[in-house]
Amino acid sequence: MGLFPPDVATRCAADNEFLLSARAWSGSVTLSAGAERVVVVLADGRPEPGGAQAPGTGPGHLVLEAPAATWTDLLSASPPPYRNDLLPAQAFGLVVQGDRETWWQYFPALRRLVELCRPAWAPGPRSAPGHSAGGGQPRFDAPVGHYVHLELEGVDHRVYFEEAGVGVPMLLQHTAGSHGVQWRHLFEDPWVTSHFRLIAYDLPYHGKSLPPESQPWWAEQYRLSMAFAMSVPVALADALGLARPVFMGCSIGGSLALDLARWHSERFRAVIALEPSLKVETDLEELVGFWHPRVSSDFKAQAMYGLMAPQSPEAAKRETVFAYSQGWPPLFLGDLYYYVVDHDLRTEAARIDTATIGVHLLTGEYDYSATVAHGQAAHEAIAGSTFTVMSGLGHFPMSEDPKRFLEYLRPVLDQVLQIS
Repeated sequence: MGLFPPDVATRCAADNEFLLSARAWSGSVTLSAGAERVVVVLADGRPEPGGAQAPGTGPGHLVLEAPAATWTDLLSASPPPYRNDLLPAQAFGLVVQGDRETWWQYFPALRRLVELCRPAWAPGPRSAPGHSAGGGQPRFDAPVGHYVHLELEGVDHRVYFEEAGVGVPMLLQHTAGSHGVQWRHLFEDPWVTSHFRLIAYDLPYHGKSLPPESQPWWAEQYRLSMAFAMSVPVALADALGLARPVFMGCSIGGSLALDLARWHSERFRAVIALEPSLKVETDLEELVGFWHPRVSSDFKAQAMYGLMAPQSPEAAKRETVFAYSQGWPPLFLGDLYYYVVDHDLRTEAARIDTATIGVHLLTGEYDYSATVAHGQAAHEAIAGSTFTVMSGLGHFPMSEDPKRFLEYLRPVLDQVLQIS
C-alpha cells in the first residue's frame, strides 16, 4: 500500500465540496514523495479519469512535494499538531512547486483533496448534528444587540456589540478578519451568564461596525494599529460605565489582552488571553494571497480550517470558516499588521504587574500561528500569570469546540471571580 490512494481523482470527482472549490481550474496537482506520486488532472474543474503519469508545468499546475514521513502524518486519520494541514506542513518539509497563484486561488480545493486521501473518506455529503426549536415555536438566543457611537482617535465610529448575562462585566474581542459572532456559544452557557455580563463587540470595519462616514476609508490602506485596537475596549468600557471589567480576546485579541495588561492595567481587573504571543515573527510581504486581485477571499477563510483541531466538530469548524468569508477583502491583512508588526511585548512583558491585574493565558495545541511555545514564552515573561495548554483545540477554541473550551475556561473564570 503506497502513501497516496490510487483512486484520488475518482474521490475528488465524487465530492461536491471539491468540485465547488475547483470550479474553472484547468491544470493539475501532483502529490509527490520522492519516486512515489499521484497526479490529478483537471479540465474546467473536473478531475479527468486516469489522469497523467507525470506532473504538468506552467499556469494551473502544482506539485506538492514532501518527505514520506510528512505525508504519513498529513494523510493519517488523526493528524498530529502542525501536520494536520498543508500550510503548517511547510515547516515539516512540504514544498509547493509550480504556479503560486494557482496555489492561492485553489487552496480550498487542495485542502479538500488532502482530506479525501485520508482513511476516513467516504463518498457523499458529511452531515453534522444540529438543533431545532421544536414544535414550530420560535427560539431566541440570549444576546441582545446595540449600536454605540465611540470617538476613536478623533473620529466618530458606530460600533456594534451584543450583550447578555449579569455580574462581572467581560469584554470579548474577536480574532483578526472576523467578528463577534465567534462568541455566540459562550452567551448560551447559564453558569457563565449568571456570573458575568458578556459584551462582544465588532471592531470598526468588522461585522456590523461600519466604516466611519466622515473618512475616505475606501481610498486608504487599512492597517490596524496597537493604539487604535487598545482604544476600542477602553472607550467602550467608558461608554457603558463598566467598572474594571474583565477582557478576553483571541488571536489579535490575545495580543490585545497582553497590551492592555501592560498599558491599561488600572482599567481592567483581569485579562484572559487566548492564543497569545509576545511577538509573532511573520513577514507581511509573504502573505500576498491574503489580498490579491486574482485571489478570492475564500482563500483566507479556508486557510483558517487548518488552524483548528481535526477533532473539533465539523459544523463548528465550518461556521468559523463561514464567519471569515464575510469580511471586507482588505480586512484580514490589515488586522495582521497589528498581529505581526505593531504588537511586540518582548521587552515590556516583564513589567506587567499581576498584583494589579490578573493575567491568564490559554493556547490550543493545534494552533500553528500563536503556538504553545509562544504561550509558554509569554507565561515565563509575565511573573504571576497562569498558562494552560488546551489539548484537542486549535486557534479558535470558543467557536471551533465551545463545549471543550468551557472545560478549560471555567477554572480560569473561577479565579477571576475571586478578584475584588
